[in-house]
Amino acid sequence: MGVEATIFLALTGFFVISGVAYHILAPGEKVGIVGFYLTAGLTFLIGSFLWFTGRRLDGPRPEDHDAEIAEGAGDLGFFSPGSYWPFTLAASAAVFAVATAFLLVWLMIIMAGLLLMSVVGLIFEYHRGPAVH
Repeated sequence: MGVEATIFLALTGFFVISGVAYHILAPGEKVGIVGFYLTAGLTFLIGSFLWFTGRRLDGPRPEDHDAEIAEGAGDLGFFSPGSYWPFTLAASAAVFAVATAFLLVWLMIIMAGLLLMSVVGLIFEYHRGPAVH
């Protein structure tokens, strides 16, 4: 397990213990109690993701010990050179949030469609089917 996963899972335990203590010491304060438990849940999500992805790696990473720079050389993955889908996704999500704040149902419906189209476009941007030669 990587250092990052250990840190986030330890934070999860800290926030659960803090949430229980806050629940005992301030039982009337509902927002703080919910905040602690939601923070514990979020740190658990991040920690478990890092733990599961760290298990798939064979051997320690260069970041986990004192390594030379050359040990981290090589491909890091595929990064899109340029795409307009993140911009359309952010813009449609922002307009959807504004429409939700002002209860503009007609604009929310339009933006939900554009938001769905942006997500599908971003996911399948580099997808090529088996018929492509």
